[in-house]
Amino acid sequence: MLDDRSLAFLKRLLDAPGPSGSEQLPARIWREEATAFAAVEVDVAGNSIATINPAGGPRVMLTGHVDEIGVMVVHVDDEGFVHFGAVGGWDSQVLVGQRVLLLGRGGPVPGVIGKKAIHLMKTEDRDKVSKITDLWIDIGAANKAEALERVRVGDAGVIACQTLELPNGRLASRAIDNRIGAFVVLEALRRLAAQPPAAAAVAVATTQEEIGTTGGGARTSTFHVAPQAAIVVDVTHATDFPGAEKKENGDFKLGGGPVLARGSAVSRVVFDQLVAAAEAEGIAFAIEAAPRYTSTDADAVYTSRQGVATGLVSVPCRYMHSPNEMVAYDDLDRTAALLAAWVRRLTPQTSFIPA
Repeated sequence: MLDDRSLAFLKRLLDAPGPSGSEQLPARIWREEATAFAAVEVDVAGNSIATINPAGGPRVMLTGHVDEIGVMVVHVDDEGFVHFGAVGGWDSQVLVGQRVLLLGRGGPVPGVIGKKAIHLMKTEDRDKVSKITDLWIDIGAANKAEALERVRVGDAGVIACQTLELPNGRLASRAIDNRIGAFVVLEALRRLAAQPPAAAAVAVATTQEEIGTTGGGARTSTFHVAPQAAIVVDVTHATDFPGAEKKENGDFKLGGGPVLARGSAVSRVVFDQLVAAAEAEGIAFAIEAAPRYTSTDADAVYTSRQGVATGLVSVPCRYMHSPNEMVAYDDLDRTAALLAAWVRRLTPQTSFIPA
């Protein structure tokens, strides 16, 4: 079970603003927590790396990205309104009317996302989808000069909302994708540190996944860590909400346990090892097909260096890429338990080469 310290750390981590390229605050919180039980370092890309039993074998990496989607200032007009672009993949409809927090050079700058009121719209415009170019951020500035005292082009920001606990062990946050993965891999390492395994285990909180078309921090950190095998932890779409199409997207439920990817970009050896570990520990799980790429850090990890045997384990998540992404505490506990069980079953003689 997740103890009080882990839960407090989780909430601090989720509430810290850290869009892609500006992950410094959540990354710092992650490293501070990791120093209690692991050797910690940070690289030039901002990836945070925590290691236990460095002389062990095999060398394995557990990774989850610490960035979140956000917004970025692209222009400040003469009236002091801030026009912005998307950092990562937004459904622009969820941005309408939101409060935001811009990461200005002098500190956080609050603002609200504005849009023409429905009373002022022409009839034919009322049913149209709002684009980001139809929106702006109002930081309360009287003019351009005043706005530029607080923000400048290139400042990033996030939706201004805090974690929310709901009944039945549910947790909502804007940053679950995928700061929850960064949390889970460190929670697994915490459990491993209490009784070190034969393997050298490295947990990594990677950067820039949401914009990482070239692999982001996952590619550079994998090159640095040089693991023989890796598990990437991300979120996947829970399909237990009204109107979900299970025939297209699979059948995944909050509280149903971790979801193991099986497909072209995932090591068959690591997948089988994960299934064996889950069954031995009595951990419920589901399987997700990945017929092509996974659209996660796993795509960069498994092709790094000479190749890394890579598995993908996902936490079911409702309402992805919205201010209220939702997961179940039980799934976080079970995913961390599965990762720790997988590592403990490895020996220096374990082979990751497919038969």
